[in-house]
Amino acid sequence: MIRRLVALSTAALALLAAPAGAAVTEAPPVDPAAQRLAEKYVPITMLREQRDPPCDKKEEQYQPTSVETVLGNPTVTLTHEEPDGRLVDVEKAPTAADIAGLRDGYYLDYEGKVLGDTCVYARAFRQLVAEGKAPAITYAHVAREPNHDGFALQFWFYWYFNQFNDLHEGDWEGMQITFESNTTAGALEEEPSEVIVFQHAGGERADWEDGKVQKQGTHPVVYPAAGSHATFYDSAVYLGNGQNGSGVGCDNTSEPLRELRLRPVLLPETAPERGAFQWLSYRGRWGEREKGYNNGPTGPVTKTVWREPFAWMEGQRSTSPRLPGGSVVGGPVTGAFCGAVVAATDLTHLATKSRAAAIGVVAGIVLALVLLFGLTRWGPIDLTQLRTRRAFGQILRTARRLYRHHWWPLIPIGLIAFPIVGGVKLLGEAVANGRGVDDTAGRAGVHLAFADLLETLGPPVAYTLVAAIVIVFVRELARGHRAGVRDSVRGMLARFWRVVAAQLMVTFALLLLLLTVVGIPIAAWKYVSWLFVQQEVLFTDKSIREAFRGSSALVRGRWWHTVRVAGVLWLLSVAAGPLLGFALIFTGFDLVWINLLGSVVFALFIPYVAVGQTLLYFDLQVRAEEEPVQKRRLLRRLRPSPATS
Repeated sequence: MIRRLVALSTAALALLAAPAGAAVTEAPPVDPAAQRLAEKYVPITMLREQRDPPCDKKEEQYQPTSVETVLGNPTVTLTHEEPDGRLVDVEKAPTAADIAGLRDGYYLDYEGKVLGDTCVYARAFRQLVAEGKAPAITYAHVAREPNHDGFALQFWFYWYFNQFNDLHEGDWEGMQITFESNTTAGALEEEPSEVIVFQHAGGERADWEDGKVQKQGTHPVVYPAAGSHATFYDSAVYLGNGQNGSGVGCDNTSEPLRELRLRPVLLPETAPERGAFQWLSYRGRWGEREKGYNNGPTGPVTKTVWREPFAWMEGQRSTSPRLPGGSVVGGPVTGAFCGAVVAATDLTHLATKSRAAAIGVVAGIVLALVLLFGLTRWGPIDLTQLRTRRAFGQILRTARRLYRHHWWPLIPIGLIAFPIVGGVKLLGEAVANGRGVDDTAGRAGVHLAFADLLETLGPPVAYTLVAAIVIVFVRELARGHRAGVRDSVRGMLARFWRVVAAQLMVTFALLLLLLTVVGIPIAAWKYVSWLFVQQEVLFTDKSIREAFRGSSALVRGRWWHTVRVAGVLWLLSVAAGPLLGFALIFTGFDLVWINLLGSVVFALFIPYVAVGQTLLYFDLQVRAEEEPVQKRRLLRRLRPSPATS
């Protein structure tokens, strides 16, 4: 309180000492033409609809609103950073008058901690909306640039909280529309020239008549991304690589959406230190002090676009890369990038909160990798005897050596995944998007249900068919026969229906177990136990029932060894494409081609995984012969003896 009295006394003395010509700036009268212009072009926002309020971070938890949500709010504290770095409280529930004219070093600290439970902010904002204290508004501002004709009509969106890879209290985003006229009255009689939407530290510009600029009458329709509030022209998932002012990660404006119409509040062209808009002169932070990008943001008057709307706009990009719809084979690389960025930022947030905890996580990952790849033998490698016992490292190296020696047939087999897997995916999409369905006859539900079933069961079966061709190829090598693509395909087709039926049974059984929730551990156990059903069918010509029993018998007693090898093979197959794609994303390479390249890499890894699992199958067979697994004691005790049966 003493500090506050000193600050007020200093300000009062400065006012008394100031000459008449240096009076504190007050807001000029409202320009009626500017007000009409703002009402004519105020944007319509499309926000991700909340289906599970208020804490679902994938949905939009906030909306553009008034700064009065924090000014005068009893849960907000104005703080100041001392020269020694200490943070001291200045004022509880600070008003616009309290913050007017304050410079860098001041912070508006909301209730909650940005690196804590962020749902605190969502609940608080929801309460403000319920009490009518968070109206849907946008701040309109006429921005001019020295020595440049025309002006920009800016619309600033104030958001209560930023819930993205960076987390911070308060957020300022928006857009601007430019006019060639020098007067607001003249602009009412002409069409706008250009438009730009603000995105993180940059923006995306377009001509007003550009097809991507959606409009309802004269009102542009814009799409603020959920959480980050970067503004876009359409509904999609946009990928940012940190270049040209974009963020790093994925901005989501996809459906479901709700339309929100905003009321424009016209700001003065210059920031006054008195009156209704004196808060504009505040140059401190609209949020609590934090490290790096989690620090509270500064207000509009501190931005280059406020002072130089045309020069800033000239340096911005004209496109925003959007996430492609998917991939032909394997998961989309670009989609994996979104998850990887979230995981990386979660780790950095953890390091900010507790360096020891972050070090512990990294150390745990390193230790797991050492245990996984270090405690094994990597040699010798023998391709002359495929059916033999091998350590974890030997299986990985032998699979790689075998692939390299027989690359000519194995690469074409891998690429067969494109017509098989891609064909199944396209068929599922075609059924899902089919036309001419008789809704009145109730066939639409059956139609979509069949599409869902096809999209769920089709890809596993398709991948299994490609892997089965590789298994036949390795089978012929193990028997000393000459193998080729055509013969391997014929070998798979000879037992096609058993291969398909076995995989469908595996998929159905696992899905049923997963749906029960309590059956998830059993599903994991059975998934590993049934890994070699296809090998049993293709190597031994067993029935489906016997193939399941044979696979389970091989894994019994060697479950962890099986998980170690099969898990790493799977991890290599799903990680290789994304790792290559991540590097290309930061080069500005086209996202569609990155996904296609990721699909090619995934397809080429299918033979490697199938070869590795078949070598593991050989290894388990030899181990079962050399070290038969004893039946469990409990089962032996429960089973009646011949004398008592």
